[in-house]
Amino acid sequence: MEQSLGFAHFISQCDAMGKGVLALLLILSVASWYLIVTKSIANLSERKRADAFLKQFWDASSLEAMQSTLNASPDSNAFAYLAQQALAVNNENRNGVQKLLAAGGMSEYLTRVLRNGIDQEEAQVESGLTVLASAGSAAPFVGLFGTVWGIYHALVQIGMSGQGTLDKVAGPVGEALIMTAAGLAVAIPAVLAYNSFTRRNRLWLAKLDNFAYDLYALITLGDKKA
Repeated sequence: MEQSLGFAHFISQCDAMGKGVLALLLILSVASWYLIVTKSIANLSERKRADAFLKQFWDASSLEAMQSTLNASPDSNAFAYLAQQALAVNNENRNGVQKLLAAGGMSEYLTRVLRNGIDQEEAQVESGLTVLASAGSAAPFVGLFGTVWGIYHALVQIGMSGQGTLDKVAGPVGEALIMTAAGLAVAIPAVLAYNSFTRRNRLWLAKLDNFAYDLYALITLGDKKA
């Protein structure tokens, strides 16, 4: 009896609609876990590279020395990219390069470059979060639909047999419970991951914004001293 009422038995009782709901939940689960794993690894790697770069940056003797270091071995992290952009603006200003972008003055030009760099990083770190948010919010309702569909099947079985015996309703009721559990199993990790990534991104962008302010101060004060 236990073998006949196992998970495989309940799945075999599902019709096309029930299997479609399970397939949708499986797709949402695979997409969520793919993003959770890949973004976690990418964020950890990005943080290590950023920490190493910031230590190298503040240990540099001057902006010119940092520029030479970046030219020799450009780093692929948000802080290095922001520093490269800011130092490029500084070099253009010192060399007297005239651009329409700099028509409002060097300070305004530098502010726009730094802000654009932060905006680009914000767009990059938020990629994939829409999928997690969608999975976390939609999966319970998809599972609920499957639950309602399973209960409907149970009522149909009772109506056709005229009696609500276990052998008549076990399959549809088991299907309904599986749908509920599957919806929660997809939604809970997605919601937790979304909240975790959102908090990480907020702290990361705040740190990047502080670094941008430091770059602005270093470059503008350097120009005034010059």
